[in-house]
Parts: sequence; structure tokens; C-alpha cells
Amino acid sequence: MNWAKPLLVVAALYNIVIGAGSLFGPGAPVETRVVGLLVLCFGIVYAVVSRDVERFRPVLWAGVLGKLGVVALMGPEVASGVQPPAVGWILAGDALFMLAFLAILLGKGRYSTA
Repeated sequence: MNWAKPLLVVAALYNIVIGAGSLFGPGAPVETRVVGLLVLCFGIVYAVVSRDVERFRPVLWAGVLGKLGVVALMGPEVASGVQPPAVGWILAGDALFMLAFLAILLGKGRYSTA
């Protein structure tokens, strides 16, 4: 699975960008900034896992649970119009990354770090 490392790098950048946007958004309430900080930290975790996928891949269970939880909690709010449609795109990305993380976790064989 030589796709695991680049995928994790993209996941890291995705979380860092979204997290930083929430953390440093002008006028963002403290709750939004705390969530942004946690999202950014998950991005750092994905970057670490990308450095040695075989060694750190069990850590991705936290990413699976986190992304599943975010989609489950916020999906209905997007569907009902409480959250803006742009949040739906972010949740779609989270769902795709969650599926990719599951493929890494449940897949067989070694993972390329090159």
C-alpha cells in the first residue's frame, strides 16, 4: 500500500488547514477555537503516522472514531440547514478519510514510507 503515506500527508494538511482556520478565525468563540486546536492536533498526529505507517498505524483508530463522531454529530445539522452547506463538504472529506484510514488499518501487507 504505497498510497498510505501520501494519503496521510494530505489528511494532515487537511486537518491543519481546517483547524487553523477555526482556531484563528476572527471573532471565533472560544469553543470554536478549542475545536480548531483539536482538529489541528489531529493533523499533526496524521503527519507523524505518515512518517512510519507500519509502526504508528494503530493510532489511526483515534482518527476513525473522531471522524465518525464528527460526521454523526454534525451531519444532521447540515441536512437540516443549521450548519452551512460548506460544512457538508468538510464532513464529506472526513467520511472519505475515515474510510481510507479503515483501509490502512484493516489492509494486509507492509506500507511504503518512501
